[in-house]
Amino acid sequence: MSTTKRLVEYHISRLQDKNPDVRLKSINELALLGDRDALEALQAIFKADSDPRVRKAAQSAGRTIFLKNNGHE
Repeated sequence: MSTTKRLVEYHISRLQDKNPDVRLKSINELALLGDRDALEALQAIFKADSDPRVRKAAQSAGRTIFLKNNGHE
């Protein structure tokens, strides 16, 4: 497994952390990594997270990753 895939899995697992700041940091890292494997997890966070800042960050990160992977950088 590549280092990027391991990082993506690590940050996806941190999306379940109780601390919203931890979730926000991982969402930002996922956006930087740009791996489409994160899209499903980000969508789930966008739909269900209790913190509006986290939901907004997940939406933005998902959009960034989608555009990056569809040639719209």
